[in-house]
Amino acid sequence: MKGVANLQDVLAIEAQGQPADLPSNTYEMICRGAAIDPLAPALSYFATADDYANAKHWTYSELLRDITRTANMLSRLGVQRGTVVAYVLPNLPETHCVIWGGEAVGIVCAINPMLEGEAIGQLLKASGAAVLVTLAPFPGTDVWQKVKPVLHKVPSLRHVVLVDLAGECSPQHEPVGESRAVTSQIEFHDFATAVARESGEALCTAQQMNADDVSSYFCTGGTTGLPKIAMRRHGNEVANAWSAGRFLGQSVGPGKTIFCGLPLFHVNAVTVTGLLPFSRGAHVVLGTAQGYRGEGVVKRFWEIVEHYRINFFSGVPTLYGSLMEVPVEGRDIGSLEYALCGAAPMPVELLRAFQARTGIRILEGYGLTEGSCVSSVNPPLGERRAGSIGLRLPGQAMKAVVVDEAGSYVRDCAANEVGQLLISGPNVFVGYARAEQNSGIWMDTGDGGRWLNTGDLGRCDADGYFWLTGRKKELIIRGGHNIDPAAIEEPLHRHPAVRLAAAVGRPDTHAGELPVAYVEMKRGMSATEAELFDFLRGEIQERAALPKAIRIVDSMPLTAVGKIFKPSLKRRETVDAVDCALAAAGIEGASISVVEDATAGLALRVELPDLALEALAASALARFPFALSFSCVRQQQER
Repeated sequence: MKGVANLQDVLAIEAQGQPADLPSNTYEMICRGAAIDPLAPALSYFATADDYANAKHWTYSELLRDITRTANMLSRLGVQRGTVVAYVLPNLPETHCVIWGGEAVGIVCAINPMLEGEAIGQLLKASGAAVLVTLAPFPGTDVWQKVKPVLHKVPSLRHVVLVDLAGECSPQHEPVGESRAVTSQIEFHDFATAVARESGEALCTAQQMNADDVSSYFCTGGTTGLPKIAMRRHGNEVANAWSAGRFLGQSVGPGKTIFCGLPLFHVNAVTVTGLLPFSRGAHVVLGTAQGYRGEGVVKRFWEIVEHYRINFFSGVPTLYGSLMEVPVEGRDIGSLEYALCGAAPMPVELLRAFQARTGIRILEGYGLTEGSCVSSVNPPLGERRAGSIGLRLPGQAMKAVVVDEAGSYVRDCAANEVGQLLISGPNVFVGYARAEQNSGIWMDTGDGGRWLNTGDLGRCDADGYFWLTGRKKELIIRGGHNIDPAAIEEPLHRHPAVRLAAAVGRPDTHAGELPVAYVEMKRGMSATEAELFDFLRGEIQERAALPKAIRIVDSMPLTAVGKIFKPSLKRRETVDAVDCALAAAGIEGASISVVEDATAGLALRVELPDLALEALAASALARFPFALSFSCVRQQQER
């Protein structure tokens, strides 16, 4: 199939139905992809951007061999159906082996290696991990230094497998010896040595994972307090990769090359630049352990595209903003068919400017961990509507609904009517590991379906294109990184002088949003913003969650029932961010108001001191993802 052009193509795929012999697990799905051409390139990895031309390469037979060896190594450590294998790793070839080898015999749990040690320990404990695969000490990395002190806090942990970037780890490796003394119940292993002992011909275990078996845990919704761990089945991941493959068509098939720059603890990297291309015989290029964050990767990105003849890559809006600053002239990037953008809304002007400058088609999409990854995308062969999140994927249901004050279903929305966005289908996850976190996430719409309330607000137009208009849930999305406001609010509430605290996202043209905290002090007590910042640095484990600013207010805006009214704070930050952008452009004296538009969601009205400034103002605000309208203060006064 060539790919989807419109909703009719989606319906045509659905009419055919899923194949009866759809793989029952992710390992089998990759085996089928490898069988297309065992000698075809499957994976390439370069450690530094400067050395991108000297990558290590794996054919499909070699990649499947290493995945199988990893699965057999884990089986030898006692991993079986229901055993959790956690990984705290950057983007390495070994990471892919752990993900797919781990899912072949147990459950893998992805943990962000950029978290602080205490947060990593909390997630290891909450997941019940029996095996941890992480980095051995290596210059320039701090993963082991963060992980080592928390190992003794994870009672379920029995084995730690160390990936040594130097390739020289041994049983007598000093840090391993030190850890044995502290955590005697844990056995330590060198990844390369342990895997080399295993056969890569076939799985050594007789058990085969079924579609209903849990395959992975992904941590979502923040990292403090009670971690949210989303549980997904093999059937969820297989269905999502299959439907995304049918939607995108030949662009991710044999002979195509996909660049992976997003982190492999995130579902986008794991699915869109992992299971999806591996299941279809495509070639994945893994660009440095830090991905797009790696030194020189963005700066040399067009060189990398030219060298590997990259056909497709996936990113977040901040990446495209950074790539706009990298000269493309003189580089042959004609191999690029399109790029995928998700995780946060992409400003329409940035999208248009990027496409105009590079000639690359950007497909905006939408998805969430709980839906395995992708739920909607703009069609690769049809009309791509700027600002839209596209058409739903075949085999998945998606709709906007009207709810009452209690959050219960009332009716489906009409075309272009804003409501709560729901998804349903074989891709939707089991639920969260903690039962109490599943309260209210499912919605009964009376049709017998199992609908997940995404927490987002959106609408569907008459042609089947979906549009996000806001987020019901309060996650702050900083450069595609989800930050739970509680990760900021809870530590602030532990400060003895703080009475109330609220965190909201401040619009930012580079990061999408930046966390900002509002604080109300207890009567008779005080603290400066600097003191609160110092306090938070010792309390917040997630670096990205450190607020960009702390604002001390006399009183918080409250609802009639006494809850903090965050939309008021959000509007304040929005107005201030826009005012600062105008001031930076030399425009003073503008009046800014925030309105809720029926179809566009958040909209801004800007009154300028002189209408001749409209073009300058529009340029200054082009990268904000808002609907904008301009008027002139002087003209209104004359009326």
